[in-house]
Amino acid sequence: MSAFDFDLFVIGAGSGGVRASRLAAASGARVAIAEEGRVGGTCVLRGCVPKKLLVIGSHFAEDFIDAQAYGWTEAGASFDWPSLIAAKNRELDRLHGVYLRLLADAGVTLLQGRAKLAGPQRVSVAGRVYSAERIVVATGGWPFLPDIPGIGHAFTSNEALDLATLPKRLAIVGGGYIAVEFAGLFAALGVAVTLILRGATPLRGFDEDIRSTLAEEMAKKHIVIANRTRVVSIARRDDGQLRLQLTDVAGAPENALDVDAVLYATGRRPNTRGLGLEEVGVGLDGDGAIVVDAFSQSTVPGIYALGDVTNRMNLTPVAIAEARCLIDGLFHGQPRAMDYRLVPSAVFSQPPAATVGLSEAEAREVWGQVDVYVSKFRSLRHTLTGRDEKVMMKLVVKRDDQRVLGCHMVGADAPEIVQGLAVALTAGATKADFDGTIGIHPTVAEEWVTLRDKRPEPSL
Repeated sequence: MSAFDFDLFVIGAGSGGVRASRLAAASGARVAIAEEGRVGGTCVLRGCVPKKLLVIGSHFAEDFIDAQAYGWTEAGASFDWPSLIAAKNRELDRLHGVYLRLLADAGVTLLQGRAKLAGPQRVSVAGRVYSAERIVVATGGWPFLPDIPGIGHAFTSNEALDLATLPKRLAIVGGGYIAVEFAGLFAALGVAVTLILRGATPLRGFDEDIRSTLAEEMAKKHIVIANRTRVVSIARRDDGQLRLQLTDVAGAPENALDVDAVLYATGRRPNTRGLGLEEVGVGLDGDGAIVVDAFSQSTVPGIYALGDVTNRMNLTPVAIAEARCLIDGLFHGQPRAMDYRLVPSAVFSQPPAATVGLSEAEAREVWGQVDVYVSKFRSLRHTLTGRDEKVMMKLVVKRDDQRVLGCHMVGADAPEIVQGLAVALTAGATKADFDGTIGIHPTVAEEWVTLRDKRPEPSL
């Protein structure tokens, strides 16, 4: 008979925590999971799922216009934002119920309330202390707001998903994927959007061709990109508008921007405050992320962490994969480290972008000489609509053995297409494998197997 109340105690019922608890319970372990809010975590409740539902809803604005080029007559379609929000919330309620059922069916004990470590093998929830042989922290991340005057007037991606009404003019501060996605969906719904970012182009860390292409496409959709700019302060005017004082990144004054609302998407921070981690000796980095080794073990034996709270690669499928690796080691005697080398990712911008593998810059840094193939064209769909929207596809190939190192795309259905390419790269596909594959015609995706002309080497 175990001396502990549970074999495994998971703090945080997001995607990673739920997967870890279910897998452990399936192995016969006695498992508890604590959650102070609804079950589902950031992705299901405050991120990927609700955001993409809104993106899908917003894109119908262009679809109705484009349909006229194909013989359809405009039938006076109108849009109602509260109806979309209500439909989105009904789906989130359904998913919350699904997660509750999954935990119950797996035999996991769900404890409602904020959990806090009360010792190396003890967790306090709602005034009661439980003992556990092993503890997993999977509390995710939370939007970060900088300390500037008037920041209380801003809202984050959490609140953006439930705005009561659409603003007429919106400033979005940030250049990452969250900022870009919200810029696209609000602009599609008729909001005048200004994207304020410190860099030259959005999506720092992505391949440069994705960044430049997406910036061009966003400008075509009337999104104003205020690059190399930062916000100094926000103030409420007498007429109710918000005034943003701006400077360039060097600190030189620029001008003021008046808007109805301000969305800050300047990054997220690991959700570790108030968990009692430091009191029991769990190491945190400068951003508050839990320091773990390759097997998700923290600096305290028996305490593990996975997902965004570790700030390794903050993607839902990665957290789920980290959970499987951890449970395989803890309960099946098969310890293994997560492989982060070929994780595909997508930005649900308008148009969307997707990538897998190394960017051109990363490939050159690691391997030196590489071959680069780039194609930019208008899809068949827009030959009739006349819409000036370009697709960009890029292959990065290791020169000596012709192994494909990276695939990057901007264009409709890019995330769906690149998911399949991730399989090819994981299997070690070469450029000859791509060339030897027959394309499906006419499709955008066939361009991946017809790329023949190398981009000239960059001049030094």
